[in-house]
Amino acid sequence: MAVPHVRSPSASNGFSGSSVLRTALRRERATITGSRTVTSGSLARFCDCRADYRTGYAVNFRDISTSLIPVASYARTSEDVRHRDGHGVRYQLRVNERTARAHGCTVVATYSDNGLSASRPGVVRPGFDQLIADLARGCTDTGQPVEGVVSVADDRLYRRAEDLVRFFAALTSLSGRIYVDPQGLRDPYSQDGLLQAVRSLDAAIAETRVRSRRLSNWHWARAVEGVPHSGPRPFGWQEDRIRLHSDEAKLVEQAIVDRTEGRAIRAVARDWCDLGVTGTRGGRPNAQTVTQIITAPRVCGYRANRGELLLVPETGQPVLGQWEPIVTPEQWRAVCATFSPGSLYLHRGSGTPRLGGSRPAPRHLATGFLRCGAQRSDGAVCRGALCAQKGRSKRSPYVYSCRSCGRCGISGPLADEALEQLLFTETQGHMKLSETTRQRWQSGEMGLEEKRKAVAAVLTHCVVRPGKKGNPSWDHSRVEPAWR
Repeated sequence: MAVPHVRSPSASNGFSGSSVLRTALRRERATITGSRTVTSGSLARFCDCRADYRTGYAVNFRDISTSLIPVASYARTSEDVRHRDGHGVRYQLRVNERTARAHGCTVVATYSDNGLSASRPGVVRPGFDQLIADLARGCTDTGQPVEGVVSVADDRLYRRAEDLVRFFAALTSLSGRIYVDPQGLRDPYSQDGLLQAVRSLDAAIAETRVRSRRLSNWHWARAVEGVPHSGPRPFGWQEDRIRLHSDEAKLVEQAIVDRTEGRAIRAVARDWCDLGVTGTRGGRPNAQTVTQIITAPRVCGYRANRGELLLVPETGQPVLGQWEPIVTPEQWRAVCATFSPGSLYLHRGSGTPRLGGSRPAPRHLATGFLRCGAQRSDGAVCRGALCAQKGRSKRSPYVYSCRSCGRCGISGPLADEALEQLLFTETQGHMKLSETTRQRWQSGEMGLEEKRKAVAAVLTHCVVRPGKKGNPSWDHSRVEPAWR
């Protein structure tokens, strides 16, 4: 079966061009929309006809059996806590290979994010970010062209509206792209293709809400029955979370007695450090961790859930846990009374909001916009968030560094200056700030919060390439923008 393909300008073949292309485009669109199933041949012909029509090129023909469509394969799992071997994404990639072969495609690049949620805001997915960058560029880092994406389901790619917009913008940035899943080929340029993606997003959001509600109810039901907390072993108890750890329980009991008698919590933490005590996760105790341990309701046998003591509906008394207590409820209340409310476990414990409310506002322009461009040991780009911290020189009083791999850092003033230059450099093909915004920014009338909103309106993020050691000059090109 022959399909149209761009080979040469229409003038070189003597075509009148426009009428021939328009007729072919209409015929292939009617073929796709008039049938229940879309075949690889019909969709390939439609995409090629549309590309020819938009560019004014003539229609020549090639045999689809001699070439396969190069596509990128993406896989993602939300959790990998049992085996921790990445088998979930590995299985998805195998299914993607089978799906690609069944629809006349071949996988030329694979991207995966293991154990990363797509529904939680702020989660960085390096594999997804790399896929977006390669789709926007039109090829992989090795120069291999990419003409589509294959995945086992839409919700593997996106579960939030922001990610849907990013994915479709990158996928349709060039003509002739396709999207493939086990249900078949999809045209991402058509209205039906976009509506199907939006329906998938709505279904994913609804599923996320239902699962979140179900999980919350499950934890509450366990808590009401006095089942111990899940997660790492609490300090003072054995692995079963029921029986006491004799040495740790004695330390907790003595710390409660000392604090009630007026001893400083920092002194208690220093005593634990001198004894070589470590937490259940291997960390050294400090004043805050000791406070959390001795003010947790579990030390007297009470059960809490999301920052509140659970009460028995019939009696109004606190729910008792199934574990052995360390001290009496009276001792626990007495030690809690020695702290301010904001320091107590019930205000600062796992899964509960801090008493102070919202997080402090960012103090620097580029905070939250920078991603690490260093290469990991497996060859993939890190893409971790760069966080601001105090610097060691007058020229760089603060720096942005990657907490994921630790291989990339950049001077804070340099990054902020590079970001500002990107906003005011005339570049084709991306959103621009309004003239009013430019004037207010450059005149100093805009505050930091308003500037950050202006940056977010035109940039999704910036990738920072690692610098070269021994080079004292500032290289603004290290900051590579990802425009909206």
